[in-house]
Amino acid sequence: MAFRKPHEIAQVTIDSGTYKAAMPVKNMLILGFLGGAFIAIGYLLDIRVIANLPHEWGTFGTFLGASVFPLGLILILLAGGELLTGNMTAISMASLAKKVKMKMLLKNWFWITLSNFVGALFVAYFFGHIVGLTETGPYLEKTVSVAGAKLDAGFWAAFISGIGCNWLVGLAVWLSYGASDMTGKVLAIWFPIMGFVAIGFQHVVANMFVIPAAIFAGYYSWGEYFTNFVPVYLGNAVGGGVFVALIYWMSYKDTIKRQAEQPENEFSKASAKKRAIR
Repeated sequence: MAFRKPHEIAQVTIDSGTYKAAMPVKNMLILGFLGGAFIAIGYLLDIRVIANLPHEWGTFGTFLGASVFPLGLILILLAGGELLTGNMTAISMASLAKKVKMKMLLKNWFWITLSNFVGALFVAYFFGHIVGLTETGPYLEKTVSVAGAKLDAGFWAAFISGIGCNWLVGLAVWLSYGASDMTGKVLAIWFPIMGFVAIGFQHVVANMFVIPAAIFAGYYSWGEYFTNFVPVYLGNAVGGGVFVALIYWMSYKDTIKRQAEQPENEFSKASAKKRAIR
């Protein structure tokens, strides 16, 4: 499986972030809806797999659920979709490279947040509530217990958990940009996403599914959800924007600038050919 070197991944990430920030609002809304729905479907699959497992299986059941959750990001990055937490890495790096203005970054984050929420809510309401996939027997118990555990976290615990989560999600996006074929991309996405789910970190878009699913079932309130949304959102922004985008930009900015001054070298030619990879 072919792969790019880290400084090449940095350039692809900048190109991707630049493209995402310039996307028309209509496209952001459509692809953002898909992104939220895909993450929710991955979470729904996780719940359906683990809810009825024997209690004696312990953390092995957690691992099984974490193993299927990456379906969501795989669909987003390979089939097409926009995910807030991925954009917190890609557009942040493009902004650091002065390819994207802060106004464009905030505009993208706003519309992708909104459309991710609508997509996740769609799955929670129609598949979880109307169809009953999160409201019967052990599936209801698991949905409510997972949502409750997230809501029980204090502000700083949720914030720091959000950092850990998007550090790994940002790395999944980063590694997927480094792979040149579909198999490589799937593996690049799978390991970090499986890791954050198995650890139990909080992901703002995943929470857009599981907490509303519990609310639709008659548990908790939208006010409680909001107190979770804010710290997890901020933590995810730090995880993707600082622990991935800023750190790698500081590490490779000089190499990228040198390469930009030599437009005919092999790196620039290869990068130009592959900028369509988002």
